[in-house]
Amino acid sequence: MGGSIPLGPGLRYKGALDPLVTFDAGQTFIDLDVELLARRLEERGVRATPDQLAAATPAAWRRYDELVDGSRGHPWHELMATLLAGAGVSQPGLVEWLWSEQPRKNLWRRPIDDMVALARELAAAGAVIAVLSNSEGTLAALLEEIGLAAPFAAIIDSGAVGIHKPDRRIFEHALARTGRTTGIHIGDSWSADIEGALGAGWRAVWYGRRAAPVDDPRVAVARSAAEVREALARWGVPIRAR
Repeated sequence: MGGSIPLGPGLRYKGALDPLVTFDAGQTFIDLDVELLARRLEERGVRATPDQLAAATPAAWRRYDELVDGSRGHPWHELMATLLAGAGVSQPGLVEWLWSEQPRKNLWRRPIDDMVALARELAAAGAVIAVLSNSEGTLAALLEEIGLAAPFAAIIDSGAVGIHKPDRRIFEHALARTGRTTGIHIGDSWSADIEGALGAGWRAVWYGRRAAPVDDPRVAVARSAAEVREALARWGVPIRAR
């Protein structure tokens, strides 16, 4: 499949104008490793099973969505506090300790295998792809550590660049880093990912369990990597090797 994407009558992206495709990291490309989190809690004398932690994550991400507005950065502490409370965990200072340990042992490190496979397929087909994530500043090192950095032309980490989604400037930064003029962003958070991408003039794929039907031709809804792939193919992103 060629690398052009229809814009309207007589207008198509070609060659160097092919859109950048960006992946959010957490809950889109890598997941919270609840087994690692459970082991880390045990180090502090706290007992919570991976199943309890997993059951508490949907409410934690809803709280995250409520707080993301582009001015306060990444509400990591509130997300984790909500998750732990939902799992019945209560220990003063625990969230702060986990945060201080993030640079050494990042909890978001479990690959979402089918999305990893899609990223590699896109890169092999000639698409320009990047990671665009609200993170703590060490995301590039983490993806190198767990062997997932290779497909990406750039890894844009809000903690490193000092701009957070949904601020359109971080999307513009991604374009400047990769030499593109427009993009398609894939992410799980409506407020950070989808509203951010649309505000920057991009298209977006709302991915994951929280995604719901949207009456907007600029937004595709995908509950699986296969549906992400279908959306990108409809928009002319190269999928198979040229």
